[in-house]
Amino acid sequence: MAVDYLVIVVYLAGMLAMGLWGMRRARSKSEFLVAGRRLGPAMYSGTMAAIVLGGASTIGGVGLGYQYGLSGAWMVFTIGLGLLALSVFFSARIARLKVYTVSEMLDLRYGGGRAGVISGVVMWAYTLMLAVTSTIAYATIFDVLFDINRTLAIVLGGSIVVAYSTLGGMWSITLTDMVQFVVKTIGVLLLLLPIAVVKAGGFAEMRAELPTGYFDPLGIGGETIFTYVLIYTFGMLIGQDIWQRVFTARSDRTAKWGGTVAGTYCLAYALAGAVIGTAAKVLYPNLGSADDAFATIVKEELPVGVRGLVLAAALAAVMSTSSGALIACATVANNDIWSRLRGLGRAPSDDHDEVRGNRAFILLMGIAVIGTAIAIDDVVEALTVAYNLLVGGLLVPILGGLVWKRGTVYGALTSVVVGGIAVIVLMATHGILANEPVYYGLLASLAAYVIVSLATPATDAAVLATWRERLAGRSPELSSEPVTAPQ
Repeated sequence: MAVDYLVIVVYLAGMLAMGLWGMRRARSKSEFLVAGRRLGPAMYSGTMAAIVLGGASTIGGVGLGYQYGLSGAWMVFTIGLGLLALSVFFSARIARLKVYTVSEMLDLRYGGGRAGVISGVVMWAYTLMLAVTSTIAYATIFDVLFDINRTLAIVLGGSIVVAYSTLGGMWSITLTDMVQFVVKTIGVLLLLLPIAVVKAGGFAEMRAELPTGYFDPLGIGGETIFTYVLIYTFGMLIGQDIWQRVFTARSDRTAKWGGTVAGTYCLAYALAGAVIGTAAKVLYPNLGSADDAFATIVKEELPVGVRGLVLAAALAAVMSTSSGALIACATVANNDIWSRLRGLGRAPSDDHDEVRGNRAFILLMGIAVIGTAIAIDDVVEALTVAYNLLVGGLLVPILGGLVWKRGTVYGALTSVVVGGIAVIVLMATHGILANEPVYYGLLASLAAYVIVSLATPATDAAVLATWRERLAGRSPELSSEPVTAPQ
């Protein structure tokens, strides 16, 4: 195991070194939060794939393959579909807006700054819980690596992510994500996948050993697949962590085609995880938990050195999602909530102060994430709460603002409140893991948006004119205050 330990230690040291290097480049708000909006196709594709394919997609994806066979790919597959839909239909328009947060987009679209405050709170809760669930996953990986207790594992992994994210912001995260993308590709797709299949005796032996349901593409169930689409596909369309990566693209063309490549990569990654899990079921049919499949097959079947690289790949998957969610959480907390509470709006300030403030918020949110991760045990429930709130509360006003010009600020506000309350009430009455909260919460949000928008005055023409200019990319990045209708 000494060689495996060395691989992991070198990898972790490299992450911190890139944080220091990124610190030299992050000298303005734009550089710190969105990498100066300068990423080209290759780097954009790699970092986008890295952030959406986290610990849930790697460890959880293999676990679903262990439990359901090839149909276990559907969770990660719907993530890939969401990224493809975002890239093809919306990313170019999003990139041209030249904003920093989803709430700023709502302010631009509806005017007055009223929609952004409530949406900021909902988005902050989502990004916080996403960062927490990613941080909890360190416990599984470091337990396999070093046999250390859960709390120490969370503190160790979380501290490294907080350190490089705080130092260099999005530049550090981009650089580390590119390394993590390469490590994941080599470790999971090029090494673990073929080795697992060979160790299980090949596909013919796997078919002979397992029930036919393991090879049914729809074996996981139609209702489960539909829920995955609602939560993950739609969640990809509106999450601050995803949008903040779209903002890093140097052009709308980069955002569209680079994201399409990343989405296609996700589809391949989904199938790979399911196949690895299926192979693990042949090799270890009686594991206590399906989520142990990844760690077990890595620990027992891979040679020294390769094992370290694959475990580094799992660590990379967790770190990429964790760092992306952390900077998104801090950006929303600072720009959409704290600055508004202080009555500062988004008034321009010295670049140095902007960077220092955002750096302080990453550190603060990082400490909160680590503390919350130590206190929470159930990753699935925490992630479900996050996505239910996101989709139930924000999907309709965000997509409605992009595609329906009759939507109004009152419709948007009512949609967020009604959808959010419906989700919370239904999770309390039906259970957090039930399907009803996201189903009926989304329907309630849609009904409120349409009815209230039609019942209230249309958005002022000046606001819509400014919105169209930004969508067309004809307005520079200088909006410091929400556009308001003439009094």
